[in-house]
Amino acid sequence: MSTDTTFKALVVRQNDDNTFSKQIEERTVSQLPENELLIEVHYSSLNFKDAMSASGNKQITREFPHTPGIDAAGVVVSDASGTFEAGQQILVFGYDLGMNTDGGLGQMISIPANWAVACPNTLTLKEAMIYGTGGLTAALCIQKLEKLGAKPSDGPVAVSGATGGVGSISVALLHQLGYEVVAFSGKPEKGDYLKTLGASQVLHRDEINKVQERPVGRELWANAIDTLGGDYLANLLKQVKSGGAVAACGLASSPMFSMTVIPFITRGVSLLGIDSVFIPLEDKQAIWQRVASDMKLDNLESYCEEITLEQTPEYLDRFFKGAVVGRYVVSLR
Repeated sequence: MSTDTTFKALVVRQNDDNTFSKQIEERTVSQLPENELLIEVHYSSLNFKDAMSASGNKQITREFPHTPGIDAAGVVVSDASGTFEAGQQILVFGYDLGMNTDGGLGQMISIPANWAVACPNTLTLKEAMIYGTGGLTAALCIQKLEKLGAKPSDGPVAVSGATGGVGSISVALLHQLGYEVVAFSGKPEKGDYLKTLGASQVLHRDEINKVQERPVGRELWANAIDTLGGDYLANLLKQVKSGGAVAACGLASSPMFSMTVIPFITRGVSLLGIDSVFIPLEDKQAIWQRVASDMKLDNLESYCEEITLEQTPEYLDRFFKGAVVGRYVVSLR
């Protein structure tokens, strides 16, 4: 492929007044970083981190202009490392993609070969992006709870931020694996939607914080998955049953939380951190294989809304308006 080949990408620019703008632009392959693996992107997805990058958050992306997109699914154009063959279907998520390396919201990306994994045969590229980083994070949360001993017979699992990308897939996966799920959301009007995903009960997220002033609350849930952080994480920990755990994977509410150590030393609860960015490549390959087998959801299309690259500026703004429901898959073909 010629370095003069053009493609479309979402480009975020820092303006002279230090505001940021985003629009679809035409770029050339020569403008991509020099790396081993050149990929034609067929699908990407939208995540909270993409929204932060697109808004100019310097903790996510330092240099602009920049193309966000922490997920990508596509076919190999060329691979100087010899790891992959031209035309092979591969997946990329995590590492520096879409942060300081131009990401999946462009029709072409250039990355180190060790950032990519082969797409499992039982998943299409679009299906893989219906999961994307959000779905993989949900799967990693459940897997880590299981490694600590969690099983359906222990009792209900609470999921905060349940209508978001990670939360909605968490609800669906837990239900498929036989768990009872209590879903918490700030969108009470989405109760029926969450029940179709598998939630047995849907509560307003503020219910979690009713123990705000107390060191512990009643033991209500065997385990929990938290996508919000802040007080929600602290108060979930106060209400997990003895020996249970909370898998923490998000900060949509706040990156900070404050509480006493009492739930940890009187109930033996655990706080489990979930990293979907820098985990070893072999662990990423393993979780993708699990997603393609016992964690593969039926009717995957129903968990997402497919949008075009041209729609991404509008949809990225939804993440800061509390208007995200489910997963957004971006078709780049």
